[in-house]
Amino acid sequence: MGAEPEPVPVRPAASVVLVPFPAQGHVSPMLRLARALAARGVAATVATPDFVHRRIVAAAGGQTGVGRVELASIHSGVPDDGKGDPPGFASFAHAMERHMPVSLEEMLTTRRSLTGRNVACLVADVLASWAIPVADRCGVPVVGFWTAMLATYRVVAAIPELIEKGLISDCGIPISTKRLNNTGEENGEEKVNGHRQIGDVLYVLPAELDLSTAELPWLVGDAACRKSRFTFWLRTMERAKSLRRSILVNSFPDEAAGGDSGNTPSQVLPQALLQVGPLPSNGGFDCSTKGDLLHGSPPAENPSMWQADETCLEWLDQQRAGSVIYVSFGSWVPSIGRDVINELAIGLQATGRPFLWALKEEPSWRDGLPEQYAEAVAGRGKIVAWAPQEDVLRHKATGCYMTHCGWNSTLEAIHYGVRLLCYPVSGDQFINCAYIVKMWETGMRLWSTKRGVVEDCVTRIMEGDEGRRMQEKVDELRRRVMTGEVRCAAKRNLDSFVDGIILRDKLRVFG
Repeated sequence: MGAEPEPVPVRPAASVVLVPFPAQGHVSPMLRLARALAARGVAATVATPDFVHRRIVAAAGGQTGVGRVELASIHSGVPDDGKGDPPGFASFAHAMERHMPVSLEEMLTTRRSLTGRNVACLVADVLASWAIPVADRCGVPVVGFWTAMLATYRVVAAIPELIEKGLISDCGIPISTKRLNNTGEENGEEKVNGHRQIGDVLYVLPAELDLSTAELPWLVGDAACRKSRFTFWLRTMERAKSLRRSILVNSFPDEAAGGDSGNTPSQVLPQALLQVGPLPSNGGFDCSTKGDLLHGSPPAENPSMWQADETCLEWLDQQRAGSVIYVSFGSWVPSIGRDVINELAIGLQATGRPFLWALKEEPSWRDGLPEQYAEAVAGRGKIVAWAPQEDVLRHKATGCYMTHCGWNSTLEAIHYGVRLLCYPVSGDQFINCAYIVKMWETGMRLWSTKRGVVEDCVTRIMEGDEGRRMQEKVDELRRRVMTGEVRCAAKRNLDSFVDGIILRDKLRVFG
């Protein structure tokens, strides 16, 4: 089977609108999904809030399309001048419920009046659950898109079970710190909420991950923030129950590397969950034995809400192969703290190795840097506000990636075969880290950013037997995920989804 994309018919077989959650880590995979649909003859439109739309259109050189994908704007009512960071969760959470539904409904209604046909399907990011009732009102079938691991979806779907077993409160706060996998024995005679639990089985994730209720994805920020986010998750998962057709998952089949992925009688999920990842940047899947393994194959342009510093690549060209530590904690996490940044900076300098650090140009992030730090590391260390990450990871000079373990970053590291030094900060990053370190063995956990720990961990991952074993594991996972049967299974799942869209659309038009 050869590489795609396939030729697009003169008249698209069907029209699909895709609605991402307005964060870079969600917009990027939705654009990839849209490209994959367009490569299969579907007219794909990615509809984002106006404050996101302005940024990605600017990144696309003013074009209102990316390749064969149309970019559309949804009115949000969120004040934004298009400069600096886009609005955060607190700013747009209200808009997703109050302003954006009206604008999306107008879009779907207008398209029906112009074409005489409904949009064949709306693909809603599960976190953009506000779009689900809008599509229902307009008579448009809805399919969900989960941008993270299937394992993370299982954890969130287990909320009722966690509450029922007394492990979390009805506000999502852990009552008992228990593993998300047990045989019932570890609960033993212990009292939870004053009640004895004996032999109470909990199986959400594979046992070897050793994750507990202290690492649940909604435990972000202070108590008020955690309560707010848990309320958001409850509403999201209640709406997700109506996604009975299917949910597309931006992960690869058999993400547990041959182990049990967690689908047991204690947690039966109602939807058909189709794993279609990692989604290719150019829209096409290659199921050959070589697949996407060539470092010389550049990623397709994927508009970002931040301007990347392209001098990174010139700097990397001057470094030895496999010598550079790439450091980035993504676009969505909060500042990891002044003291943490300070220790990390000194630790990186102490390694004596070249490093490229993508560090937001904001006081809350950069105040932790030692005085005259840029001058002190000049020539060996390069600090930029935002890096062209895929280009950095595929560069031969990159030896390891110090990461927050965001799912997009994790998939990109797998794609380009890069070992990971993991420092999870919030959300699903602890689950992703557990898979990286304990399931796949493609990286190690950085338990502290103290200078001595940083220096030690960098040495271990960049040289010696431990680092070589990790690289072998990365190469093995890369071959499994990016080529052969696992890749073909993801392609079949996506093809099956597209065939279903086209068939339903034909039945509606000609039936």
